[in-house]
Amino acid sequence: MAVLIRIAICDDEEEAVTLHEDIVKDSLKSCGIGYEITTYTHGGNLLSDITDDGFFYDLILLDIEMPDVTGMELSEKIKLSLPNIRIIFITSHIEYAIDAYELSIFRYVPKNDLANRLAPAVADAAKLIELEAGREYVIQAAGRMEKIPHKDILYIQRDGGKNSVICSNTGTSKVRKSLQKVFEELDTPEFIFIDRGYIVNIIQIMKIADGMAFLKNGEALPISRSHLQSVKQQINRFWGSHI
Repeated sequence: MAVLIRIAICDDEEEAVTLHEDIVKDSLKSCGIGYEITTYTHGGNLLSDITDDGFFYDLILLDIEMPDVTGMELSEKIKLSLPNIRIIFITSHIEYAIDAYELSIFRYVPKNDLANRLAPAVADAAKLIELEAGREYVIQAAGRMEKIPHKDILYIQRDGGKNSVICSNTGTSKVRKSLQKVFEELDTPEFIFIDRGYIVNIIQIMKIADGMAFLKNGEALPISRSHLQSVKQQINRFWGSHI
């Protein structure tokens, strides 16, 4: 299934917008990925389109140092409407180049290395968006059918010996199947066991620390000692093969 990546580019300087747009187009054309780009020179217009008019984007390129509202401030407001948005910050200040993984910011690109780093950052984000698109887990029982996009699943928890609970961005759903059976039906590498009682979506993991998996929604799940090393290896292998 072909995926069209919807992208917004926002910078207060028109020349910068044009430059970023050209780099994005060249990057995605070389990957064979379809795209649709909307450009902005004022952060307020971007925010208004999203919050007032319901515009949806998969990826946003934001200049951090903009007048009126900074890219940092803008991203916080955008994420209230688009919590799963991928954001690439473009900055001339190295103090912003902190751990993007832990801040839910996809990548920081320094302006003094734009030519080398923006194109691969955009390509990596687009590949991840493609990876998440179109896959669903279907629950069908007693005349009821529910489809849950894989990208929305945070984790699946054992509920007794023969049942499971799927925890997603939209709530919880019970499945009259064992955790192992659900794992087999998911059949995608982004889902891994972190404990005998939990399957977690790698894409939802923010960090691993102190024997816990910290997720994007703020929850922390325990990783059993027997799974810890394997979990780290699987995460590295997953991102290595997809990014």
